[in-house]
Amino acid sequence: MDKQQSRVFSLFFQGSLVKQIIIGLVAGILLAWLAPDIAKMMGVLGSLFISALKAVAPILVWVLVMASIANHRKGQKTSIRPILILYLLATFFAALTAVVASFLFPSVLTLAVNESKLVPPENIVQVINGLLVNVVVNPVDALINSNYIGILAWSIGLGLVLRHAKETTKSVIQDFADGVTNLVRGVIRLAPFGIFGLVSSTIATTGFEVLAGYVHVLFVLIGCMLFVALVVNPIIVFWKMRSNPYPLVFACLRESGVTAFFTRSSAANIPVNMAMCRRMNLDEDTYTLSIPLGANINMGGAAITITILTLATVNTLGMPVDIPTALLLSLVAAVCACGASGVAGGSLLLIPLACNMFGISNDIAMQVVAVGVMIGVLQDSAETALNSSTDVLFTAATCIAEDNRLTNNPLTEKNNG
Repeated sequence: MDKQQSRVFSLFFQGSLVKQIIIGLVAGILLAWLAPDIAKMMGVLGSLFISALKAVAPILVWVLVMASIANHRKGQKTSIRPILILYLLATFFAALTAVVASFLFPSVLTLAVNESKLVPPENIVQVINGLLVNVVVNPVDALINSNYIGILAWSIGLGLVLRHAKETTKSVIQDFADGVTNLVRGVIRLAPFGIFGLVSSTIATTGFEVLAGYVHVLFVLIGCMLFVALVVNPIIVFWKMRSNPYPLVFACLRESGVTAFFTRSSAANIPVNMAMCRRMNLDEDTYTLSIPLGANINMGGAAITITILTLATVNTLGMPVDIPTALLLSLVAAVCACGASGVAGGSLLLIPLACNMFGISNDIAMQVVAVGVMIGVLQDSAETALNSSTDVLFTAATCIAEDNRLTNNPLTEKNNG
């Protein structure tokens, strides 16, 4: 009996997480179809899973960035700068893709008056001011409220200071980071049960009828994200690697994108991306910093959401948009996306800011936010999958390109000889 139990546990914890998630997804759909009353009660599994992710993700970002900077030795070369450039370029090109798609496939929304307690930013100055305030917020408050900008700022600051600490202190920090990573990895392994509960309760309660009125805008949103994932990002990777990008692209979508689709949190998907980087033997000094940073600033999916829903609102109101204005919207959406919250639906609150470019009132803009919430079951999942898979994609592409450059460098070969 003990051997059988050990075999079952080994199969669960070492088996393919993607396959287990698919099984949980199919099982949830079947339960909602065959026994909807029971399926509604399974929602507690999904709630517990999401709550666990939200609880541990801020601590994970905090310790990973702090440990990575604190343990970085002087003279060690990393590829952070080119990775950050790829993050920013990809986010802008994602917004530009969304602009083109909105012109080719214009969407119209059915807007109605809706009350909301959410308070969106009114202008770009307010967004910048909010970012600066979040940078210097109390670190404990930042952890409690999942303020990832504040968490990132404090972890970078502490990491820089702790670079001068004793080796034993650095070792303790690294052990703590490894422990939290293993804890999150354990939570991620429970994803099949969480997905089972979320899918079964959602379908049993509402079905997909809520999406019926917004099929077109949802099609444009997800279509853009697929285009960026399968066309735009591969072009960027090819430019960086000078080799066929698709094996790496598909691997990142399969191993990172699938789990991010269901967890709907780039921060919670950090251990998955880190494990993938480790399996590919990438430079540890690089990916231990680039992956947590990417979870906070690499937001191509968010840029797509902000752009398409804003232009759908403009189209609904019959407002003309010229090319210079559309380009400016792409830039604003890219900048705003980098400041989007790291939790599910964080990009939606920045839609009113983009709408403000066209003089659209916050009352109307918040109705668009409500539309985003209704289609968020698929939109936000696809957005997170694109964001998180791109983190590991650009990290891997940069590291591989750097390795190839060093290998083909005659001076390097001479020195090695």
